[in-house]
Amino acid sequence: MRDAIFAGALSLLAFCVPASAQERQVDVPAGPATIHVTMRGTGEPIVLTPSYGRGADDFDDLSKRLATAGFTALLPDPRGMGGSKGPMDTLTLHGEGDDIAAVIKALAPGGRAVVLGHAHGNSVARMVATDHPETVKEVILLAAGGMVPRAPDIDVAFHKVFDKNATREERLAAVQKSFFAPGNDAKVWQDGWYVDVAAQQMAGVARVKVEDYWPGGKAPIFVLQATEDVIAVPENSKRLHDEFPDRVTVVDIPHAGHAMLPEQPELIAKTIIDHLKR
Repeated sequence: MRDAIFAGALSLLAFCVPASAQERQVDVPAGPATIHVTMRGTGEPIVLTPSYGRGADDFDDLSKRLATAGFTALLPDPRGMGGSKGPMDTLTLHGEGDDIAAVIKALAPGGRAVVLGHAHGNSVARMVATDHPETVKEVILLAAGGMVPRAPDIDVAFHKVFDKNATREERLAAVQKSFFAPGNDAKVWQDGWYVDVAAQQMAGVARVKVEDYWPGGKAPIFVLQATEDVIAVPENSKRLHDEFPDRVTVVDIPHAGHAMLPEQPELIAKTIIDHLKR
C-alpha cells in the first residue's frame, strides 16, 4: 500500500512538472557509433532528424511543443555533432538509418516510434522505414525532396552554404536565397552549420540510389510541404503522393521555404500535433 501511494505521488509529481522540463540525456550504442539523445516529455515517442550539417537544436522549439502536447521527443545528435561519435568516412544513408533505428529500439517503448525528418533528415527517416520497418509507426516529412531537381542557380546557392571558404556574409546570403522564403529572415540560421559533417553526409547519400529510400518502405507518410521551397520543390511531394496515394498525405505550409521550422513554427507544430492526435 505504501509503495502504491509513493508511486502515485511520483506520477502526480511528473504530471505537475511541465513536460518540456522533463528532459533527459542518454547515450545509445549503435554499432560502431554512440548516439547522444536528448529526450523531452513523456508519452508516444517521436524521433526528430535534422537537415544537412544541422544539429538537433533545430528542433528545440518543436520538441518542446511536442512534449507539452503529451509526446516524448527524441532528439539524436547526428554523428559528428554534439555528443554523437562514430566513423564518418564510410557512413552512408543506410548507416544514418541504422543509428536512428538503434535509438528507437533502445528508448521507444515496444521498439517503435514515429520518425520525423527535416530536409536531409527526410531521407534518413525514409531509410529507417525501408531498412527497419518494424521500428517505424509512421514517417513525417518536412522539406521532402529526392526526385525532382532544384533550379541551377538555387543549386549553386545551396552548395555555397556548405563552402568552408565562404564568409559569414556569403553564407548568410546563400542561406537566404536557398533555404528561406522571400521576406523571412535567414539570420536565425546564420550559425549552427557543421560543414565538414554535411560534406560527409552528402557523400554518404551519394552512395545510395534515391529509389532505395524514396518510397519510405511501407509506412504511412505525412508530408508538410512548404509552398515556397526551392530546394525540395513541391513537385516532389506531389509525385510521392501520386505514386503512393493510399499511404501519403500532403499538407501545404504557406510562406515557408526549405528551412520551414524557424519560418512557421506554430503552424508546423499545430499541424503535426493535430495529425498525431487524430
